[in-house]
Amino acid sequence: MSLEDRFTQDEIFLLTITPTQIGTVMAFAEGSGLGTIKEMFASSKAYIGGLKEYPDNEIITNILPSVTSIKDAMSKSGDVRKKAVSRLKDLGIDSTEKLRDQLIADSKEVSRILAEKAKPEEAREYKEWAMDIAGKVANAAKEGGFLGIGGTRISDGEKEAFAQIADALGVQSNLA
Repeated sequence: MSLEDRFTQDEIFLLTITPTQIGTVMAFAEGSGLGTIKEMFASSKAYIGGLKEYPDNEIITNILPSVTSIKDAMSKSGDVRKKAVSRLKDLGIDSTEKLRDQLIADSKEVSRILAEKAKPEEAREYKEWAMDIAGKVANAAKEGGFLGIGGTRISDGEKEAFAQIADALGVQSNLA
């Protein structure tokens, strides 16, 4: 049974964009200048890492771009990005606060979809992968300090965002 047989196109789209939104929200949870660049890179790396970490998860492997064809992967990623940006504009998302609120709503919907339509192991792994993205972004760069001196590894804003995402997905908040 294919993913399209189990989920609607809108559900597949939501399952696809939510992990990247998680990375974005975590990266902008606390303004860290150059650290934000490191965090966005960590987000992308953890997102694509889902293929290696969960090679048997039908949801993850089907929503991530295929690495067999770089051209197709780039095209698919570009199409998803355009649709995601258009959706955010249509929803009036114009601030990091509104983006976080939308992500929390989307994460709750993803949790509902997974509970209804995914195999238990698939759902657990998807949520684990999504929270791994959040954790890797939070740990990618120090917040505060100057030129990497001083600062805090994980800011209060990141801890709060992580806890909200975990709650929305219905998982425990373990940020270390």
